[in-house]
Amino acid sequence: MFKRVAGTRDILPEETPSWQRIEKIAHKTFSLYNYREIRTPIIEDASLFSRTLGTTAEIVQKQMFLIRNQDDTYALRPEGTASIVRGYLENNLDKAAGFTKLYYLGPMFRLERPQKGRLRQFHHVGCEAIGSQDASVDVEIIALADQLLKNFGITGYKIKINSLGCSKDKEALSLSLKECLQKKVKELCADCQQRLKNNVLRVLDCKNETCQKIVKTACPDQRHLCPDCLEHFEKVKNGLNNLDIPFELQPLLVRGLDYYNRTVFEITHPGLGSQDAIGAGGRYNNLVRQLGGPDLGGIGFAFGVERLLLASENLDEKPQKKLVYLITLGGSAKLAGLKLLNQLRKSDIACDTDYLNKSLKGAMRAANDAGASQVLILGDDELKKNTITVKNMSESTQKEITLDNLIGELKC
Repeated sequence: MFKRVAGTRDILPEETPSWQRIEKIAHKTFSLYNYREIRTPIIEDASLFSRTLGTTAEIVQKQMFLIRNQDDTYALRPEGTASIVRGYLENNLDKAAGFTKLYYLGPMFRLERPQKGRLRQFHHVGCEAIGSQDASVDVEIIALADQLLKNFGITGYKIKINSLGCSKDKEALSLSLKECLQKKVKELCADCQQRLKNNVLRVLDCKNETCQKIVKTACPDQRHLCPDCLEHFEKVKNGLNNLDIPFELQPLLVRGLDYYNRTVFEITHPGLGSQDAIGAGGRYNNLVRQLGGPDLGGIGFAFGVERLLLASENLDEKPQKKLVYLITLGGSAKLAGLKLLNQLRKSDIACDTDYLNKSLKGAMRAANDAGASQVLILGDDELKKNTITVKNMSESTQKEITLDNLIGELKC
């Protein structure tokens, strides 16, 4: 009798309703934020991952499922971001829109020792926002991750954030860490002694208790960040505080992949044991260019579906609504707009906004391209009066109402 491959599992009929609920909630929640689904092949050219994840990454060195023939080497995808960016460029999505928001669901593969919450075939639900380096996108991405968990009925999780800074900042961080850890090199595990030579940031990912204790004594702070990156991170933190999304600063958080820069985050849950990460993500402002595309920023995250199911209790479903597009004019209005978007989404009103700082005319075109049924225009002057302009796109009419009456008006 044949048995399933170690590290894989059969999802039996009595289990599939839970999976379907996760997927249904994910589809609805992503649509509220105006993300569109993309489906990429599970098999890719192996060099895609060695080039993007880094040759020193543990995934590349030890965990990729490789398929070799006479001429080529393929890999079962170990993660989604590299495949999404490859598909984004190959299909010219960068030329179709200045800013693209995509989400995906599907299996990933890593050749590692199976244990609770860690399989060789596992499933991700994730998203990527490509085309903007605005800190507001970082805030939306983390807010979206937070909202997904709430919609899944998951509580008790922690959002941990850090900033790696730009390439020069990461280099400064690496040099600082190397200098500190070199003094303790003989106490590090064999793997970390090698990491210290090849890629010192990987030492921060080590699960060895002795290595973790040593790293804590060499804990970096934000002094490695240049003024631009420090300002960007402050905007991210202020944005999350503005949305009342709790987070913890975690200066040792680097993530295990080389393409990350600036904002990185991880969401942990105490019910998952030693493998407590339920999801994670971050910025990759150099990845699109690295794969031959234009110089565009990007950020995304992924949740492990198996881990979501381990941590979830109640899976609530919410109906999908027509898209409302918010245009803000002025700095104060932009900050208030992020909070307004959060309020609308919590009221089951699908909405989006302009993250490319376009003119009013350009933002209106973007709203029309997005298929918005109504456009909200909020300027600093309207904010002072506690009002907002609501434009009906199909009827070409508009009116000014108070912000207090907005949700009721949109639900009529």
